[in-house]
Amino acid sequence: MLWTAVKIRHRKELGNPTLFVITDRTDLDSQIHGTFERCGFPNPIKARNSKNLQELLSKPTGQTIMSTVQKFQDVTSDNNIYPVLTEESNIFVLVDEAHRSQYKSLAANMRRALPNACFIGFTGTPISKKNRDTFETFGPEIDRYDHNQSVNDGMTVPIYYESRMAELQIEGYGLEELFDRIFTGYSPEEKEAIKKKYITKEEIAASYPRLRAIALDLIKHYEEYIMPNSFKAQIVAVNRRAAIKYKKILDDINAPSSELLISVEHNETDYLPYRKTKSEEEEIIRRFKEEKDPKILVVCDKLTTGFDAPVEQVMYLDSPLKEHNLLQAMGRVNRKFAHKEHGLVVDYWGVAEELQNALKMYSEEGIEGMIREDYKKEILPKLQAANRAALDFFQDVEKGNYNESYTELCVRYLEPEDQRVVFDQRFKLFSNYMDMLLPDPKALDYLQDLKWLGEIRMTARNRYRDSLLSLEDCSEKVRKIIEDHIKVKDIIQLHEPTSIYSADFEKELEKLSSAEAKASEIEHAIKHEISVKCDENPVFYTSIKEMLEQIIEDTRKQRIDSIEKLKRLKNALEKVKAPETYAKDLGVDQEVAPFYSLITENVLDKEPFKKVAGAVYRTIKENAVVDWQQKEDVKREMRRQIKRTLRDSNFPSDQVEDMAMKLMDLAAKRFIG
Repeated sequence: MLWTAVKIRHRKELGNPTLFVITDRTDLDSQIHGTFERCGFPNPIKARNSKNLQELLSKPTGQTIMSTVQKFQDVTSDNNIYPVLTEESNIFVLVDEAHRSQYKSLAANMRRALPNACFIGFTGTPISKKNRDTFETFGPEIDRYDHNQSVNDGMTVPIYYESRMAELQIEGYGLEELFDRIFTGYSPEEKEAIKKKYITKEEIAASYPRLRAIALDLIKHYEEYIMPNSFKAQIVAVNRRAAIKYKKILDDINAPSSELLISVEHNETDYLPYRKTKSEEEEIIRRFKEEKDPKILVVCDKLTTGFDAPVEQVMYLDSPLKEHNLLQAMGRVNRKFAHKEHGLVVDYWGVAEELQNALKMYSEEGIEGMIREDYKKEILPKLQAANRAALDFFQDVEKGNYNESYTELCVRYLEPEDQRVVFDQRFKLFSNYMDMLLPDPKALDYLQDLKWLGEIRMTARNRYRDSLLSLEDCSEKVRKIIEDHIKVKDIIQLHEPTSIYSADFEKELEKLSSAEAKASEIEHAIKHEISVKCDENPVFYTSIKEMLEQIIEDTRKQRIDSIEKLKRLKNALEKVKAPETYAKDLGVDQEVAPFYSLITENVLDKEPFKKVAGAVYRTIKENAVVDWQQKEDVKREMRRQIKRTLRDSNFPSDQVEDMAMKLMDLAAKRFIG
């Protein structure tokens, strides 16, 4: 909708059109208004009430107006007919959830008020029923962006469906059997009469024993599959009494934190204790979306359409939803969120048949394939293939058991960056499927592979200082498995690579079993230091880089063995760790050394330039005031003094300008300001 609004607003031939965004719920109205504002859309206006809406639409002047359709209910004319507010044709009405609230008197009032406006409907589930037909109301389809496209584009995640109870059951009893238990002793005729007069399926479904059995099952599922990744859940109850019972049961069994949200009118005495003000509801929803708690929302006829909470991964469905209402509700779990690879609907009511009917009904609208049933059977072969691909990545490495020497060979196989990129892709796919299936017993066959590959990944990340291989990209569930494995094995550098300046670096180095592994660790530690600090002392770190390249070249040509390589790398490491020794060898202060080595890089007689470098350093230090790099006058004066100092010395005059720029660049790295 926002994209459409932007396009309309920027079409020159439309002049200055009025945009009117309409929906049927206040929370959606606020949500859309917030989206337009966050995206920088100019001045969207929310109608405060019916009177204000009429005032805004009576004088449309290229505004963007937002309202609910309910504000068209007030009729102020004498003949009880809603008035025409404007006959302007340059008005575009963008109707959200166009399959709802567009077929009765409120929608008729809106169209009467704006007889020449262009109406554009937005819906994921158009309907075609007697007196309610989306295409008859809005006209033919303009464009379609279906669920499968959205998933392929990475805008949403796939939705999986799992039936925990194909029928309403409790301790082995279906709905009919449960009824018979409750009314034992009554004749078949009496039972039928009771059913017809007093008992509905919903009333039996809201029985306390049934709800308690389901609550115990869903909390076990939530704590094992969902909560480890810090995702949240929604329980959709069949009616308000069932929702209240669910909340009480969750509290009784010490379940993760939950909140109850149901609609209660002011005159419904029995439900008043559960009534919440609008601001209270908004605060609960905000905390659900943004804070650690609550983890679960218990609802009935609320938040099943239009509710946008990306942190929600699972919906526990215990309500007889059907058709577009069922698909709309399931769509609540498909929003993108960090490390969220899928959404899940767990069915306790038994809507499988209704789901199939709904999917068939909307197959032409691109809904087919939106819900993937029996997802564990679908995931297992994908997990097996991803597991083989991840392990086969190391097929060129001489085979061995999952021991330290074989792990080290695999880590060294990842030294080329392009190798690490491919391994990263395969590992992530494998770990994603493991996350989706765990803790299902079928995933346990692959747990050892996950731990071992995770160990390789972590070791390689630290060895090569490659953030691409960080476990931050993995789900919390997978990350904990790998980190626990590494803690048990006391593997080097669990979280971050150990700095070469740390007293622990030598200790961690000694834990590596071979000279090759130690040499590799030092080599890449030095490479990391060069990449991070080269700009701060370019001549010094370039000399270290050349030293390192010579060691690598001598090793490649077999001029030195692994013992000699390790010895020379340790020597290079000591030079990197002791820049004061480098300055002492140059005969200047440590702070002056980077400037001195830069000035004398291509000068044969270096001695006279010690004073020159000192003078340049003092000039920079004196001028490097707070935010000096943003002050052109300060930089200009600094550059002028540096050039004068160079010209007053014997520095080649044709190189002064170039050297002054290099010294300014160095100053920017060393004096942040």
